[in-house]
Amino acid sequence: MTLALNLDRKAAAAAVVHSHGVPHRRIEEWKYSDLKSALGDQGLGAVTAEWLVGNLPSGVEMFDLAWPNPPAWVMNHFARPTQNVMRAASLALSAGGVALRVPAGAQIADVLKLDFNGPGHVRGLLVLEEGASLTLAEGVGVADFRNVGFEIVLGEGAALEHVRISPEAGDAVLVEEVLLHLAARAHYRGHFAGFGSKLSRMELEVSLEGEGAQAHLSGVSVLDGKRHSDVTTHVIHRVVNTNSTQLFKHVAGGSARAVYQGKVTVAKGADGSDSSQTAKALLLGEAAEADLKPELEIFADDVKCAHGAAVGDLDAESLFYLRARGIPESQARGLLLQAFLEDAVAEIVHTDQRELVRTELLTALKAVA
Repeated sequence: MTLALNLDRKAAAAAVVHSHGVPHRRIEEWKYSDLKSALGDQGLGAVTAEWLVGNLPSGVEMFDLAWPNPPAWVMNHFARPTQNVMRAASLALSAGGVALRVPAGAQIADVLKLDFNGPGHVRGLLVLEEGASLTLAEGVGVADFRNVGFEIVLGEGAALEHVRISPEAGDAVLVEEVLLHLAARAHYRGHFAGFGSKLSRMELEVSLEGEGAQAHLSGVSVLDGKRHSDVTTHVIHRVVNTNSTQLFKHVAGGSARAVYQGKVTVAKGADGSDSSQTAKALLLGEAAEADLKPELEIFADDVKCAHGAAVGDLDAESLFYLRARGIPESQARGLLLQAFLEDAVAEIVHTDQRELVRTELLTALKAVA
């Protein structure tokens, strides 16, 4: 990126941060996740976090955003204007990040492993050109505070499976904003497994910009103690005949808090859009909390849109059935919790990534069952 262009984009992002300030509970989108309170006096800071590509599959191009003279594919897609304050902060307050590209038609069999580590702010860009395909495994390292701004662009007919595992992270404050642009017939599958921290928030904005584009989002969280996990999504159907699904399952024990805010917007003229949202939570203690908020905003005709949310406890009859057959209570509860989460985990197509999420879930469930 030319120096002038980079400075202009950073200056615009800095203006957004200055005008909006740190998000807090009086802002509707952040009412369940008070970032200002969680950060306290330290504020947003101005440190650049670290990134690590665990392996770079053959055929994938990488560019360090701290380097000068970026290629055209970076300049065309990086740091688009935004009013999202934390996405703006990740640009204004960082000095780098990583950009990755899969060329047109490339079918990448190996999993691309990308980790964000250390405290501070960092940017990511992933571009899949026309007809390309990739599986991305995103890791989340523990830090006192980290903010990631990640842009993903899928060209016509491109396909991406994105699996993100956020481990239990104690007193960490971990925030990430993912902005996705999908062209015609592009296909995105995103799965987000979270095990909580002092404040953990994953925010996705998915723009379906070409006919036949599809986005399928799923996720699970298992929380105990005072851990917090927030998944906030906004899927925008901009053109005709696009499809999206969302399925999120949460288990919260102790005084943990699980949050799902899912908004779907069907723009004017986006006839034939098909969208569904489902969010469910099981509360295993009197102090546990789940805030599930699906929302529809429809400006088109001839669409199929549905949403639902439910919060409850383990089914007493099912638990009695298992215990009556000699299964100890803790084991019976674990089996029921695993079954509750399974349909969301089954959304992961990549076998190894699916089994990795299952393994992490089984470990976490032992603490709450």
